[in-house]
Parts: sequence; structure tokens; C-alpha cells
Amino acid sequence: MQIWVDADACPLVCKEILFRVAERRQLTVTLVANQLLRVPGSRFIRALQVSAGADVADLEIVRLLAHGDLVVTADIPLASLVLEKGGYALNPRGEFYTVDNIAQHLSMRAFLEELRSGGVDTGGPAPYGNADRQNFANQLDRHLARALAGR
Repeated sequence: MQIWVDADACPLVCKEILFRVAERRQLTVTLVANQLLRVPGSRFIRALQVSAGADVADLEIVRLLAHGDLVVTADIPLASLVLEKGGYALNPRGEFYTVDNIAQHLSMRAFLEELRSGGVDTGGPAPYGNADRQNFANQLDRHLARALAGR
């Protein structure tokens, strides 16, 4: 099992949690982005820089993803592709995208895009806070405990 991170928009605090998890669980964590990333020196933590362009990092994650891998992303279309390939998708606020909820997330995303294209200010996401950080860490820990127990 490996953890992939859609790193362009992933909050720093999530990356720090993932770095600690990589060392503690001895799991490979790979951050994928179209910009140069600094990562701690560790045999378990890697950074993969891809060329610039829309969805280049997303497509590279999907290409490299193995069944059962975990992807950390807030990108709903990427999460959908991850689920189709047999992976798990967790957003930085600690919510898992699942086959049961991904269609609803995609519909809401399309609806909000339609509103924005019509000139409606839909606002942005709420600021990332301590509750989000804690929820992310808890969900990650629970998922890893289940996944690694089955090895």
C-alpha cells in the first residue's frame, strides 16, 4: 500500500501529518505536483514533479496508482478516477469519497460551476481549521489501521 498526495493544493499541516505517518508506519508517501516540492529526507517520502498543465498531476497519480492505494486530494474528479481504479480517496478535511457519495459530490461541483459561470459568487471553502486537521488525522489513522491489519 502506498499513499499518493495531490500536493498542489494540499494544506501544509496535512503534509506534515503524512510525513509523520510515513515514518511511523514505514509507508511510502509520494507527493505529486507540477512545481518543485521540498520534502524531508526519508526513504519513505518522495516528491514527483510533473510538467505544468491542467490535470497532469491527477493523471500521473491515476497512472501510478495500484489497487488499494490511498490518495489524498480535494479534487473530486480525481477522487472519482481513484475509486474507479480500486483506490481510496480522502480529502484534507478528513472525508472519504466513496462509491456511495462520489456522484453527489460530482453533481454539487457541477452545480456550483454552473452558478459561478452565471456570475453568482458562491464563496469559497471555509478556512482550514483545527477540527479539519484532527478529522483528517483520525480518518487517516483509522483507514491505515484497517488496511494494514489485513496484510
